[in-house]
Amino acid sequence: MFLAYLNEAFMLLSALAVALGWRAIRKGRRDVHRRYMLTGSTLAVLFFVSYVLKSFLVGDTNFGGPQSWAVPYLVFLQIHTVLATVAAVLGIITLRLALLGRFGRHRRIAPWTATSWFVAAAMGLGVFLMLYIVFPPGATTNMLRAILGR
Repeated sequence: MFLAYLNEAFMLLSALAVALGWRAIRKGRRDVHRRYMLTGSTLAVLFFVSYVLKSFLVGDTNFGGPQSWAVPYLVFLQIHTVLATVAAVLGIITLRLALLGRFGRHRRIAPWTATSWFVAAAMGLGVFLMLYIVFPPGATTNMLRAILGR
């Protein structure tokens, strides 16, 4: 359970750093913007690594709420997963453009990247709340055992 909370903390702190970075660039504070965005990117990578490790080593938690909520939850989860993947890809592109000094293209894509990350993070919080807070957690399936058929 600790890893689920750690994953959520990484995601929310990443979104907060991106929001503070966006605010900094709007005020013309480029150095502050850069530090926040690199911090947000690092926290996003930490989220991804810890999520993959949790999924592989500990397992994924199934939805434990009422059966009538199962399909809406799964639809919500899939939308979150697709949006988080799009946000991650946009994040890599946006970060690469900034590091290469291509600021014109960076400026055009960055608002889309940040917005998609904010929505993905908010939806991720919704998934976390439904899995661990609002309803009792369901069974946890270890990915390694699932792969090996055990």
